[in-house]
Amino acid sequence: MSVKTQEPVITKLSDLPIEEAKWVTLKKIEYVDQVGKSRTWEVATRKTRGKAGVDAVAMGNILLHPSKPASTMLVIQYRPPLDAYTIEWPAGLVDADEKPEEAAVREFKEETGYDCRVLSVSPIQSADPGMTNANMQLVMVEAQLDESDEEPEQRLEDGEHIQRVVVPLSEFYDRLVEYSKQERTVVAAKLFHFAAGMHFAQTQKYF
Repeated sequence: MSVKTQEPVITKLSDLPIEEAKWVTLKKIEYVDQVGKSRTWEVATRKTRGKAGVDAVAMGNILLHPSKPASTMLVIQYRPPLDAYTIEWPAGLVDADEKPEEAAVREFKEETGYDCRVLSVSPIQSADPGMTNANMQLVMVEAQLDESDEEPEQRLEDGEHIQRVVVPLSEFYDRLVEYSKQERTVVAAKLFHFAAGMHFAQTQKYF
């Protein structure tokens, strides 16, 4: 992994011709609504969806250490669309001939350096239904750590700069709230929603 020498800086923002788009494209949907009226909708679509029918996976993860409380690993990376650092769970695109479970194990190893085993796979979920048909699955994984606190080497691609942060599950929600207060920092929605659900279950009396 290359060493960080400066903060990322956006130097230009311009329109992208459709024919030059490698990963996403724009489409116009023409449809008839529930009362028979013709309507249109603009949608951003991925160009990389493979046989699995799912674009991406995010890895909700549990780290089990022999002598420390159960934790989860967060990743921090710069996201140009936001011009900010995001706090996320490890995630990545599913390759064309890959199953989501296989993508989860591969991407978790690449971004964190750890091997893992799959605990569960969610149904296909919508990422942002008002703007895109992009979808994903949440794959919960478990990684067994040893007594060594030395982090394994990441296998990052060129251009990837991913910082790893281990957070005890007992501090999960509060740490995300603190991150959200930092300048130029955004907590990913799927991560915060999971943590907020845990916090709600622990603090409310509805069930």
